[in-house]
Amino acid sequence: MKVISKTKDIAGRPLTLETGRLAPQATASVLASYGQSTVLVAVTLGQEDLKKDYFPLSVEYQERLYAGGRIKGSRWVKREGRPTDAETLSARLIDRSIRPLFPKSFRRDVQVIITVLSVDILNDTDILASVATSAALSISPIPWNGPIGTVRVGLQEGSPVINPTNGNGEVIPLDLVISSTSDLITMIEAGGRQIPDEQVLTALETGFSANREVIALINELVSAVSPGKLAIPDTKADAALVKQVESKARPVIESMLEQYSKQEGGGVLSEIKKSLATDFPEADPLRVFQIVEELLHRTIRTGILEKKRRPDGRKLDEIRTLQADVAVIPRVHGSALFQRGQTQALTITTLGAPSLSQSLESAEGEETKRYMHHYNFPPYSTGETGRVGSPSRREIGHGALAEKALTPVIPSEADFPYAIRVVSEITSSNGSTSMASVCGSTLSLMDAGVPILAPVAGISTGLVTQSDYPKKTTDYVLLTDIIGLEDHHGDMDFKIAGTKDGVTAIQLDVKVPGITLDICRRTFAASQIARSEILKTLTNAISEPRKELSAFAPKISTVQIPVDKIGELIGPGGKVIRKLMAETETVIDVQDDGSVFVSGLNQEGMDKALNWIGSLGKEVVPGEIYEGTVARIQPFGAFVNILPGKDGLVHVSQMAPGFVSDPGQIVNEGDIVKVWVTEIDSQGRINLSMLFDDTGQPVAKARDTSARPMRSEHFRGPVRSGGGQGDRDRGRRPPGRSGGRY
Repeated sequence: MKVISKTKDIAGRPLTLETGRLAPQATASVLASYGQSTVLVAVTLGQEDLKKDYFPLSVEYQERLYAGGRIKGSRWVKREGRPTDAETLSARLIDRSIRPLFPKSFRRDVQVIITVLSVDILNDTDILASVATSAALSISPIPWNGPIGTVRVGLQEGSPVINPTNGNGEVIPLDLVISSTSDLITMIEAGGRQIPDEQVLTALETGFSANREVIALINELVSAVSPGKLAIPDTKADAALVKQVESKARPVIESMLEQYSKQEGGGVLSEIKKSLATDFPEADPLRVFQIVEELLHRTIRTGILEKKRRPDGRKLDEIRTLQADVAVIPRVHGSALFQRGQTQALTITTLGAPSLSQSLESAEGEETKRYMHHYNFPPYSTGETGRVGSPSRREIGHGALAEKALTPVIPSEADFPYAIRVVSEITSSNGSTSMASVCGSTLSLMDAGVPILAPVAGISTGLVTQSDYPKKTTDYVLLTDIIGLEDHHGDMDFKIAGTKDGVTAIQLDVKVPGITLDICRRTFAASQIARSEILKTLTNAISEPRKELSAFAPKISTVQIPVDKIGELIGPGGKVIRKLMAETETVIDVQDDGSVFVSGLNQEGMDKALNWIGSLGKEVVPGEIYEGTVARIQPFGAFVNILPGKDGLVHVSQMAPGFVSDPGQIVNEGDIVKVWVTEIDSQGRINLSMLFDDTGQPVAKARDTSARPMRSEHFRGPVRSGGGQGDRDRGRRPPGRSGGRY
């Protein structure tokens, strides 16, 4: 196959799309590079299966560690394993970008496999992968109404920046990804540090415009390849069957919607389908189900568009009944129950030592994450039975969205040195559970005493368009706080979370071929009003973070030591720090800058550990008074530990005013004694005294040096005689030759 390559500068760096070199047996493939980041996208079309009532699209995003010149850190497993959360989120981002543009009736398997081949740290591979996927679908025979462009938009000094280099991600207050055709937006994903609506909308406009440049490049590739597109088979049912089924189903569906509740509505619809299947034994049951579903779809949408009537009777901009409670579970560090209508989220906060932060490994390197949010969606939340096990892609995605919404208000590690894990258990679901998780997280964190910068609330806005959309884009209805039926039969799920001051997270999914900027603007305005109402409910439940942590939460204190003392604290092979943690029942985390975090449940143990660590940077000063621990006793005196790694000798002559024949009569190993430093000699040896007057002031007393110990006595055990050297008294050798203590 002929190799075709097209290149265009996007945001000052070359973006190259190439086809014909790799994966020749795939339906279509594109090798894309941006800077030196490279991805391969292979798209494959499966066989047609008319029995399916859904479009089987799968997107797999695989990041190889070799792309960053890395080998997996595990000692036993070196191969990449199951997808990481980051890979899952990238796959979902691309899936959500391309899915709305496939024909509604298309039923053939489409698999998109993305392999990250190289990363240059500066250029994000998720954006590149989305562009390459758009290009691969566009040059394939698969019917698809693209292409789309995808860019990341940041803010620098208040101005939008297209595809900011990855290295600046830490300092950019807005991280917004937008996918769009030349006319309509198909996907938005964003996180921000309380960004005002107008700034976000400006960023959206900038990204929308930049995508047209990306689309122009893809169109160049399409023109060079000139692909033919497959015809879409006509799957229209027999008109007579449709009429018969609808005549029986319509009055029941209308009655159901008149007295809608999720339990009743879902059950009635199921019963309608079963009874109608028996009424038409000659017809395909799947097709009968589809006819009923399509009638329900039209009925709900007509009621909203023409009668401005929602399935549950609310006004278009009305929020369901709100409830918020905190401290609902005993012993946990923080808990809350947030309920909006039939949607219910039980959210639990757990605090831990900084060492419990999550370690993340990718081709770009390793990093840690101290704030984590996990979302669980058990089948009972919808009144069903189902799979229970490892988290689904949806659970990972919803958890990440709630995490993104709260991350900007989490206090810095310097202000709150804890690892924080929040778990949302969805105990009942009827739409917008991810936004319920956001609200529950705010309550739970405040109940746990986490000093968040501001409460965060989230709301989901829906959309219903006329049948001629998108040819006519001005006739539509927005729905505040959508329920499950409105989500399923509507055209949009636009989630926005934020504080009273600005946006912290956005996620847009659409079922139509995209939305306009005007719809975005109106959604932002409606969302801000709804968020204000929800924030009042949250702050009524708990007005500010608790001043005290739970009695069951670990206490954490911080101490700073000189960097050159880190090795002394850790000790050979971690011996010193492990011993200290065991003796004090604490967990000690040491940072490269000399910051040391000490956590534990026992305040006495923490104080002991903090005192020990804090003294590492101190030097012994002659004349100073210390409290020390008797480390060992010798015939000539006792060695006392006065600072970490600093032992001094209290000679027998400095233990008491009178004569002391045996140091063991005065002190025992482990005793805490008060001493003062008489001198530090030329060899750095510390001499101590236990002599004080009645007022507690040091008393100087001449020391008897006639029995000064030699190095051999301290390190080689008892003095031995023999060897032809006579029976001389080594303890009486003059100091300064080889008789030092250290």
